[in-house]
Amino acid sequence: MTTDFLPVQRRADGATLTAILAVALLIIPARLVFRGIPLSLTPADLVSLVIAMAWLCAQMTTTLGMAKGRSPVRTALFCYGVALFATYGYAAYRYLPPDELKLMDHAAVLVVATVGVGLGICDGVRTRDRLDFVLKTIVVCGAVVAVVGAFQFIFSVDLTQYLALPGLRYTASDGFITERSAMRRVAGTTGHPIEFGVLCSMVLPIAAHYGLQAKLRNEPAARWWICTGLIAMGLMFSVSRSAVLGLLGVGIVLFLGWPARRRLQVLGIGVVFLAVVKVTVPGLLGTFYNLFANAGRDDSVKYRTHDYATAAAEVSKNLWFGRGIGTWYAPKHQVFDNQYILTMVEAGLIGTIAFAVLILTGFYCALRARYLSADQSTQNLGLTLAATLVVPLIGSATFDLMSFHTVTGLMFMLIGCIGALLRITISTLDTRVR
Repeated sequence: MTTDFLPVQRRADGATLTAILAVALLIIPARLVFRGIPLSLTPADLVSLVIAMAWLCAQMTTTLGMAKGRSPVRTALFCYGVALFATYGYAAYRYLPPDELKLMDHAAVLVVATVGVGLGICDGVRTRDRLDFVLKTIVVCGAVVAVVGAFQFIFSVDLTQYLALPGLRYTASDGFITERSAMRRVAGTTGHPIEFGVLCSMVLPIAAHYGLQAKLRNEPAARWWICTGLIAMGLMFSVSRSAVLGLLGVGIVLFLGWPARRRLQVLGIGVVFLAVVKVTVPGLLGTFYNLFANAGRDDSVKYRTHDYATAAAEVSKNLWFGRGIGTWYAPKHQVFDNQYILTMVEAGLIGTIAFAVLILTGFYCALRARYLSADQSTQNLGLTLAATLVVPLIGSATFDLMSFHTVTGLMFMLIGCIGALLRITISTLDTRVR
């Protein structure tokens, strides 16, 4: 019996685990956690911890295909983890109320999970086709989340009630649909409409990348443009200023790197999209306009700026290491709708610098991969991934980004993907030199 035409069996690898994480992170509602355990862990948290453990075990062998050696992304992730655990040790050495100590322990587990995800992807996704598999999975999952958001916005039908898996419970009873300026705003499967909008603004450029690159790769383009359109609509349905600001940052980076022809193409697509929104959802564009035109009188903007004195007083108490990760929480403490301020309070100056350096390192490495590669597709992917990290860089100044698990997990996944892209690019370059 001949086996010449049987499909080749591919062994599960880091990309396989990452794809499973993407499904768990984006599709399963963010407010669902496991029953019967003392920590509030989501299915995505569990998969992240598995990836972290797999990375650690694979580093002890030479037969599992895990990359070894230094990488800027790997170093930045290590420094970020060390900085946060230094704040953990400093805070645990002092007295903390039992409730805050418990929350700090929970935050420490999540740090292990998120850093482990970044390391696992950076070292475990070894080829370009596997990296594309991971990113395409993220795009498809992002489109599914957008469809959930569309049902919530258009029909006021919440599909998340059908996504509740056995053994899970909701951490909050409030729904995924709220109102803003007489316009319905939705959260999809995420924890909040702002998170939903920011997530869409991070995934949108990746979806557009595969739509634009489909012709060069001899792939059908329609599927990726459908995903792009769905994700763009999801961003609009979030009715979020943070999402628009993030998308503006993405656009600036892409327009600086794109040739003039592509700029005109994308501008044309954008005009058509806005025209469709104007016709199909009357009042939505006007709501967005009012969000920015009336920002000076908006209560949500005033709320984001009135807490600076409280934050300054807390920071002055523990400037370098902060009061402890995860210990500043509502309703016990005043909410800071600014991740940089919240990190300064919880992790001090050291933790804040580590957080900013992590994102900037990912941005640099994506552009570095673009510069080193002679392949046009890789160059465009490097530019695209660099643009996605502008979103959390801006979003951290407009809301407490790291308090939302879905967008935080996505950020670390993309940083890991950038690390993998740089490793693959350097490996390809070394092979050509030889």
